[in-house]
Amino acid sequence: MTTAVKPLPAHGTYARGNGSPGRRPPCPCPPCREAKLKTRKRLTVARQLGRAARVDAGLALEHLHKLRVTMSWSQIQDATGCDNRGLQLLISGKRTEINRTTQDKILAVPPGAEPSAGMYIDATGPRRRLQALSALGYSGRHIADRIGTSEVRIHKIANGSQPTVRYGLVRRIKHLYDELSQTPAPAGRSRTRVIRHAHSNGWAPPVAWDDDTIDDPKAHPELTGCCGTDRGWWTHTNNSIPMCPPCETAHAAWLAERSDLPPRERWRQLALAKGAASNRGANLAHDARELLGHGVGIEQAAERLGVTRQHLQQELLRHPVAETELAA
Repeated sequence: MTTAVKPLPAHGTYARGNGSPGRRPPCPCPPCREAKLKTRKRLTVARQLGRAARVDAGLALEHLHKLRVTMSWSQIQDATGCDNRGLQLLISGKRTEINRTTQDKILAVPPGAEPSAGMYIDATGPRRRLQALSALGYSGRHIADRIGTSEVRIHKIANGSQPTVRYGLVRRIKHLYDELSQTPAPAGRSRTRVIRHAHSNGWAPPVAWDDDTIDDPKAHPELTGCCGTDRGWWTHTNNSIPMCPPCETAHAAWLAERSDLPPRERWRQLALAKGAASNRGANLAHDARELLGHGVGIEQAAERLGVTRQHLQQELLRHPVAETELAA
């Protein structure tokens, strides 16, 4: 068994010019001597000014995370001139201090405008967009044909079994989502089957997402217009909407706050909360139709009623025009 020999540092570097005691003598060539003298001078000046040669890695680590959004490790290594092993130790948290020069090299690289087409990025955004299109009735086969990939891959991304996706495919999914998110799929048996599948899995439709949050892994879909509150929990329950974690947490907190109440009073408050949530959606849809009937746009109507446009659209769908309103 042979041991791999570590390659010599390149000429014109401090490591080659300074050598390694007991392992490698200093290189006497002019580029190496110049690099050694420059580095020693810089260290001497920094020491006289009271600046430590090594600094906390937090600032460089934060910048590395920004670079990783649009750059691969090989691209970062080429741009910074830093060793890949050192960058990996830094990003893993095993190296908490780095040379000031290393920090300067990392901070000098600006983040790219967008990732390269072949770079793998987090699949949160494309997964949510595919799920939203399914909630509108678009099948995996239809989506795959439109963006030029396999139906199996579409299902793997939508089901969450593929955690990262190449940016080129992410971009095509986003373009198709922007094109179809305002239009339900054509009527048919396939549409009904796909919508049922999406509903059974709790997949949110496009109106539940905002363009600014759909790619954020920490964001949750706004399925009720008041998610994260006890009213949101009742709206989920009354309208058979798949429950979201913020509403589950809010309802559990609501129950815990009233755990000391007598049973009769507790049931009375539960009934009031349920009734308030049941009536709110219908009243909101009624008020919105009156505003829309007077020429007010959907954005302005939502602003006047104090809700988001997505929530107002959802309530209009949940509470269609009643026969009494049509007669009036």
